[in-house]
Amino acid sequence: MASVAATPARTPNGPGPGEASASFPTVASVPGPQEPEEEGEEEPAEIHLCVLWNSGYLGIAYYDTSDSTIHFMPDAPDHESLKLLQRVLDEIDPRSVVTSAKQDENMTRFLGKLASQEHREPKRPEIIFLPSVDFGLEISKQRLLSGNYSFIPDSMTTTEKILFLSSIIPFDCLLMVRALGGLLKFLGRRRIGVELEEYNVSVPILGFKKFVLTNLVSIDQDTYSVLQIFKSESHPSVYKVASGLKEGLSLFGILNRCRCKWGEKLLRLWFTRPTQDLGELNSRLDVIQFFLLPQNLDMAQMLHRLLGHIKNVPLILKRMKLSHTKVSDWQVLYKTVYSALGLRDACRSLPQSIQLFQDIAQEFSDDLHHIASLIGKVVDFEGSLAENRFTVLPNIDPEIDEKKRRLMGLPSFLTEVARKELENLDSRIPSCSVIYIPLIGFLLSIPRLPSMVETSDFEIEGLDFMFLSEEKLHYRSARTKELDALLGDLHCDIRDQETLLMHQLQCQVLARAAVLTRVLDLASRLDVLLALASAARDYGYSRPRYSPQLLGVRIQNGRHPLMELCARTFVPNSAECGRDIGRVKVITGPNSSGKSIYLKQVGLITFMALVGSFVPAEEAEIGAVDAIFTRIHSCESISLGLSTFMIDLNQVAKAVNNATERSLVLVDEFGKGTNTTMETCEDGDDLVFFYQVCEGVARASHASHTATQAGLPEKLIARGKQVSDLIRSGKPIKPVQELLKEKQMENCQTLVDKFLKLDLEDPSLDLDIFMSQEVLPAATTIL
Repeated sequence: MASVAATPARTPNGPGPGEASASFPTVASVPGPQEPEEEGEEEPAEIHLCVLWNSGYLGIAYYDTSDSTIHFMPDAPDHESLKLLQRVLDEIDPRSVVTSAKQDENMTRFLGKLASQEHREPKRPEIIFLPSVDFGLEISKQRLLSGNYSFIPDSMTTTEKILFLSSIIPFDCLLMVRALGGLLKFLGRRRIGVELEEYNVSVPILGFKKFVLTNLVSIDQDTYSVLQIFKSESHPSVYKVASGLKEGLSLFGILNRCRCKWGEKLLRLWFTRPTQDLGELNSRLDVIQFFLLPQNLDMAQMLHRLLGHIKNVPLILKRMKLSHTKVSDWQVLYKTVYSALGLRDACRSLPQSIQLFQDIAQEFSDDLHHIASLIGKVVDFEGSLAENRFTVLPNIDPEIDEKKRRLMGLPSFLTEVARKELENLDSRIPSCSVIYIPLIGFLLSIPRLPSMVETSDFEIEGLDFMFLSEEKLHYRSARTKELDALLGDLHCDIRDQETLLMHQLQCQVLARAAVLTRVLDLASRLDVLLALASAARDYGYSRPRYSPQLLGVRIQNGRHPLMELCARTFVPNSAECGRDIGRVKVITGPNSSGKSIYLKQVGLITFMALVGSFVPAEEAEIGAVDAIFTRIHSCESISLGLSTFMIDLNQVAKAVNNATERSLVLVDEFGKGTNTTMETCEDGDDLVFFYQVCEGVARASHASHTATQAGLPEKLIARGKQVSDLIRSGKPIKPVQELLKEKQMENCQTLVDKFLKLDLEDPSLDLDIFMSQEVLPAATTIL
């Protein structure tokens, strides 16, 4: 609110009698531009999947609310058991699964099993059936082509729009097109993400992306758990109760050094999609190796700093689409685009033989510079923060500049108006002010006199009473009405015109959404590879090699990537299987000698190589691995109603039924074998573990040493050794005489106590019954 006061009486520090003064409400100081915390405002992401199955082929599409993007998978063959579909479900964990009500028995059986998985975490997906007519081919095409997509410029003709979409979506994949049509129908019906918006506001779709599951290495959830690839823990902060979980000590946790959220998301995706694509793996390793060179360390650090400014662009684009843009969004977008330009300039100076550098140098187009220039020239960041709304810089719109000039000149102008108004008021009124209130207009404000008690006392000739506020009476006068007609509602006019400019700027940005999406894809890839390079440098990892002809792995002095960080000393071990040295290795040795760590170490090194990371080993040669299976820990589950042994059998059966000659299978404590052992040495009564694999047979289990470490009684341990020796020599095992004598004495004392408690004068006592039921049975344990 702006106000101007004219006061005839002198005030202690004010103007003299008859002078007017201009006054404005106190405005708190506004801090300069700062990095907004927009990440915490994002709603939890949900994925809604649509699937069709017909004649042995799958058509899949899903909508991800985190980036408002539709992902589609071209028609792919699948087994009748729908293993490919199960892999997709395990990976994306959808909130809902949409399909046609008309299905064959294979899909019906699969969905029934999916709906009955009570143990599925965090909860089972909702199964939604739509009429089969909603998946018609022609109607699905029509939905796709008639959609309102912000990434398609409005200037495109219908034909150009069809050609543009055809360059993204393979319309010859008929099942996939029908799945996309059904998904669009579901999104429109449920109004995902726009439930509270006006009905004419459609679900934002910021892009279409293709995803495939070819050349993937199969890894089940048990393997991810026992190898500690991921490990979720309860968050200790009371402020994180909503999210509830944080990453614990895991492979993902130690390798995740990503600077932006989308880099972390991509790293997690790579971990859930280990691949056999050697071209993709080597392209990742090439980037990591480049940044490990000492002369490239400064460049890596600079790129890492720039990546820290790459923020949640899809969320901003979604808000623009819904006209919910905040002041902080413009700041975030501006910094993101300028950081992207910095990445482009840096990558243009790097070797273009590396594909990622070439992609960033070429695909970060001049559209980015256009967006940054528009935002920098139009948006008044300081003014926007001060007023908590979008404001524009001077010299953008002459009409807005003129209205702001008038608004800024109001104080001195209204001072003169207030002076003239005071001359026409009753002499009892000591002062007055003319104020401007947005949406209401100009008002004359005078102090309430002691004589003004009733509402009728507020009436003043020539003035229209409006309201009483804080002992101030507000009126409309002839002059304030003239001001309303002459100047209008300046605040609202300026706000409306700036909002219109903001909408035009949003349209310019949304028209270039495709390049912003590509920026996010390439920047997140660079972020992941810089993170892996940083970890490789700090932990001393080396580049693995891939040998498609090798059915096995060869690891020289490998290390467990987690255990080496926790143990004071860690002993490296080699592993080799395949070729002519045998494909099956059996590890024996006493408890706590490191057998399980060794098995997990082989699995983790193999996994790291299959996601394109350097590995903790001097050398590593990875063969054609198509799956990793484990039977290491028993994952008990009450909801499944299975015993621990049955679960162990189930894990082994999964490996037996699904493993091929190219699969890596790790089994711990399920059967025994005799060709490789963990080396130990006895030093008097102590057992020293070398934690070193060596050829040979474990001659002793050293169970007594382990029992001593566990704190069992010495007598019990000695008896265990005695029984073990008797079994080994084939002699009968007899009870311990001392224990027998002690038991006999206890039984005798018990029988004596029973005799002493007898009351022989009791007429109801039957000695025959006492002897047959108490004495004779006890005698058999004594004699």
